[in-house]
Amino acid sequence: MSTESTGPASAFAAAQLTRATGAGLDPHAYLRATAGAASVGAWSEALIRTARQYVARAGQAAAPGSSASPAAAVSAVSAGEYEQAAARWFHFATLSPHAAGSTHHAYAAAEADAAMGRALALLEPGARRLEGPAFTGWLRGPADAPSTVIVVPGLDSGKEEFHRVTAALLRRGSAVFTMDGPGQGALAASTTLRADYDRVIGQVIDALALDRVGLIGLSLGGYYVARTAALEPRVAAAAVVSGPHRLDWDALPPPLQDLLTQRAGGVDAAREFTAEVDLSALAPRIACPLLVVDGGEDRVPGVTNGAELARQAPNGDHLLIPQGDHLLGNAQPDWLPTTTDWLTRTLRFRGAAVSSPCAGGPVRP
Repeated sequence: MSTESTGPASAFAAAQLTRATGAGLDPHAYLRATAGAASVGAWSEALIRTARQYVARAGQAAAPGSSASPAAAVSAVSAGEYEQAAARWFHFATLSPHAAGSTHHAYAAAEADAAMGRALALLEPGARRLEGPAFTGWLRGPADAPSTVIVVPGLDSGKEEFHRVTAALLRRGSAVFTMDGPGQGALAASTTLRADYDRVIGQVIDALALDRVGLIGLSLGGYYVARTAALEPRVAAAAVVSGPHRLDWDALPPPLQDLLTQRAGGVDAAREFTAEVDLSALAPRIACPLLVVDGGEDRVPGVTNGAELARQAPNGDHLLIPQGDHLLGNAQPDWLPTTTDWLTRTLRFRGAAVSSPCAGGPVRP
């Protein structure tokens, strides 16, 4: 959840830098693309132009040679990587506050979704698209993986954003489902936020046909994950990254109020949604191991961060990265390996000994 939505475009671009680089955008390419943008709308258009350049490179990489030749196989990898990059650039173009709810936003979100589909067809042909009444996403990784983790995005994020989180989990042997839910990503144009996101994740678990999953939620997705961990018995372990414990509408910065209003479908709906974001009663009901990751520099008026959640949850641990900002894109080596190690280890341990209430063990960065 970014709180920067007005003012000079350069300030907005700077505010998005660590989030962009944390998601895998090359920082030098980002600075070149956004330099000189005269408005936040122009910033978004610059990202779309860059995304189209990656799509064009993908087409060029896939064009030469016979499809059966070794060179063509290598070119397909390059094409897939370019499409994956394009998906992230298209997604970040949707973060412009002036694009939310517009055809511009819908176009960029649809292009991000399409580019990721093309990327996975080339890089991971075994990836499967799963859709339900309130979600859509990709299941990636081995069919016989010992654990499955659902990656839950936040207020203005989507399944294309958390590439590095997904890649880290895949490298550790987990299957991963990256999703968009109500008001997110590919569904943002046709749906609005809902506080009972636990029901959406329940739909996902049904579609996966599993009796045990792990969850990781980022930003507002952290609230969704903590709520689900309290209410859904099939959650075996959960990690919350930069997730709010509580929101106070009256204290939120106006840009964040505006973003909530756009994603909720109106100011009254946004107020009602915000009032629901309070884990005080639910945190003590989280029986599974819970890891809460916060950045010490992540301070937004009206947002109570995760330390209280970790304290109230019976099996909660708190990992504070003092220099970390929101989503900790400026400090990924300090939390991402630790968090994905913890989640993978906890799920595997609990799979072997489900009766252990503290299966993951202490967190040591």
